[in-house]
Amino acid sequence: MRRDALFAAAPYAVWMALMLALPSSAAGYAVRTCASAAVLAASWFALSRASARNSGPRLSGVGCAAWGALAGIAVAVLWIAPEYSGFYRDWCVIGDVPSPSDPQTSPYSPAECGWALTWARLAGSAFVIAPAEELFFRSFLYRRLQSPAWRDDALRRFDLSAFLWTAGLFALEHNRIVAAFVAGAVYGIVYVRRGIAAAVVAHVVTNLALAMYVVKTGAWAFW
Repeated sequence: MRRDALFAAAPYAVWMALMLALPSSAAGYAVRTCASAAVLAASWFALSRASARNSGPRLSGVGCAAWGALAGIAVAVLWIAPEYSGFYRDWCVIGDVPSPSDPQTSPYSPAECGWALTWARLAGSAFVIAPAEELFFRSFLYRRLQSPAWRDDALRRFDLSAFLWTAGLFALEHNRIVAAFVAGAVYGIVYVRRGIAAAVVAHVVTNLALAMYVVKTGAWAFW
């Protein structure tokens, strides 16, 4: 049980540790992505091997992907659209966040770091930190708040206290705290109804859609 908890938390913990340890640059983000991806793959494999005897991560078909994709697109729209409101940026976002319509520069733009590191930034945000967060917040933390025996599949049921705590803690790691709380709530609902794979798909689709929007429009404030 303790080893399973370590596997569930390790990818997210490594990502956060490297975020603090490495410079805030495109190259630092690429290193963080590669290191965290290796830990994520090892952790997912280890937890999946245990799925025959408990509720480890499992992929489950077209319905899972469809649920996740629809939820992910909805969250991406809810994340982007309010940013064009000054009221929203003043009251629902922590820090001084410029409008996405304002001219912007970023260390992650191709003009600053080259396309290879820009694509590394996109890959890290969509395919590494998104599943790492779902593995930690939804698959582990949500159930651990209900019981120390968190691998019990019955703990995937809806629990209001665990649901609100998980969405709230997820929101606190983002400066767009209101949008992040909504996102955490949506991913939580998807997880309860369809499982961890669907929640991962939802989060990956959100971050991928956001990344594509950023690259296409130059709204680097989202990154």
